[in-house]
Amino acid sequence: MNEWAIFLSKYLLGWLVIQVCLSFVFLRCLHSHQTISLPDEQLPKTAVILCLRGADPFLGNCLRSLIKQNYPHYDLKLIVDSQEDPAWQIAVDTVLEQGATNVQISRLRIIRKNCSLKCSSLIQAVSELDNSYQVVALVDADTVTHPNWLRELVTPLTHPKIGATTGNRWYLPTGRYWGSLVRYIWNVSAVVQMYLYGIPWGGTLAIKTEVLHQTGLLEKWGQAYGEDTMIRSVLAQHGMQVRFVPSLIMLNREECDLPSLRYWLQRQLLSSRLYHPWWWFVVGDAILTILTPTLVTALFFLAFLSGEWYAAALCLTCFVSYMTGLVLLMLFLEQGVQRVIRSHGEPTAKLSVATVVKMLIATLLTQWVYGLAMISSFRMPTVTWRGVTYRVRGPWNIRLLEYRPYQFLDQPGDKISL
Repeated sequence: MNEWAIFLSKYLLGWLVIQVCLSFVFLRCLHSHQTISLPDEQLPKTAVILCLRGADPFLGNCLRSLIKQNYPHYDLKLIVDSQEDPAWQIAVDTVLEQGATNVQISRLRIIRKNCSLKCSSLIQAVSELDNSYQVVALVDADTVTHPNWLRELVTPLTHPKIGATTGNRWYLPTGRYWGSLVRYIWNVSAVVQMYLYGIPWGGTLAIKTEVLHQTGLLEKWGQAYGEDTMIRSVLAQHGMQVRFVPSLIMLNREECDLPSLRYWLQRQLLSSRLYHPWWWFVVGDAILTILTPTLVTALFFLAFLSGEWYAAALCLTCFVSYMTGLVLLMLFLEQGVQRVIRSHGEPTAKLSVATVVKMLIATLLTQWVYGLAMISSFRMPTVTWRGVTYRVRGPWNIRLLEYRPYQFLDQPGDKISL
């Protein structure tokens, strides 16, 4: 038993070292990035597209921030699921309140049966653009942007090899619900992975209009469940890259509870399974992250009950060191990201001792929630999102089974519209 304890302890601590190294690669990217701002005359005309179904808790803030962009030539295109949707009135009221003249609100006219509603909305919005728009920017309703958001997103596209740019989301670790904290911990790892794999986030994403048409992305969206994960692979086939812009890490203040979080995670993982170019690396990472500490824990109890004190002490020390190391790593990443968030003028979270202790507990909880979501994502013949049900038989075999307009009764209150 001692040999197994030594082997698993070395394996687990080795995996921690690998995670630390990968995280510091991400932190180096954050610290070395310098924001370059092009003069107004060099910035291309851009269409910002926001697809809406349901009124997210911060939708009004999102719209106001998009209307107040420090960008010379852009138009905001809102595609709302239906005029009955609660998001429609919020959009209309916000545009009138701000006196915006560069906003167009349209309803989704064609509900395609072979892709998601968001993909239908994107296809409609892009197809209606004239040739004067050189860039298309995508944003989600839970993204509250800073004034230079669009300028920083579009600027790197001047490089001929960069076909798309992206940021990522960052959640608060100080929410009221355990689900919010578990989501935060999972997302910390996801942000690092997405940077390393070059996977874009649809909540802050810009693509050259010519690239959209050259690569056939619109046709792929017409058969797809998700719009963003595939982009890295599609662009790579045409010799182009996705550029991550560190200054576009966007703070998300929405809350969620554990039951809704698990299904949200399943949908995120389903999208990865369908379109992630290195999906099995994601699975391998999940196995190492979940299975190895579980085996160490199981061996500790077995050794303790058998009176194998050396093996039990080694497993316990290794497990505590590993979990403490993960929390310290998250704190380092939090400090690095807070520098970015402060540059947006956003107040940053102050982590109390109680919050750090909760993070330690939630780290173990996250592993189990993530593991269950990963297993469930392999067995999802159908997926339901905000009252819409899809049958999923493959990345390009999507069928909308059930549709109804979004209603006020579907609103999730003060928690995220998962």
